[in-house]
Amino acid sequence: MKEQFDNEMKLEFISKSSNEAFARISVAAFASQLDPTIEELSDIKTAVSEAVTNCIIHGYENKQGIVKIMARLKENEIIIEISDNGKGIENIEIAKEPLYTTKPNLERSGMGFTIMENFMDSMEVESIVGLGTKVTMSKIISKPEEDEEISQDFLMITKD
Repeated sequence: MKEQFDNEMKLEFISKSSNEAFARISVAAFASQLDPTIEELSDIKTAVSEAVTNCIIHGYENKQGIVKIMARLKENEIIIEISDNGKGIENIEIAKEPLYTTKPNLERSGMGFTIMENFMDSMEVESIVGLGTKVTMSKIISKPEEDEEISQDFLMITKD
């Protein structure tokens, strides 16, 4: 049975560095429906930026291709898939190691996957050499009701 989502969006663009900001802002705008905090939104934007940059720099190298993003909302969670049809990753476990980079000449830090893992609640990488890579990340957005309860308690304390 197909999983039900509250909302979904798809985005495709040419693998140009100038489109990275467009992707980051588009996903952030979509995620804003869940009423995330500024920090949660910043985490999402950073993770999307890293994944898109990986597609452009590593997936397609100096060739042009298409980067695809699918974002879905389910209750208070955003699930983001970012994929390319580039060269793929030979060894995902090695690629996920902090500071590992295949492009040291470009002053790459090799922290892309580490940043995605740290800023999101989950991250999964699927890749087939010669066919491309898909990164699936998710983040649970704190519910506003929790914040309201805290502010109600605060109001009661400050009234006393």
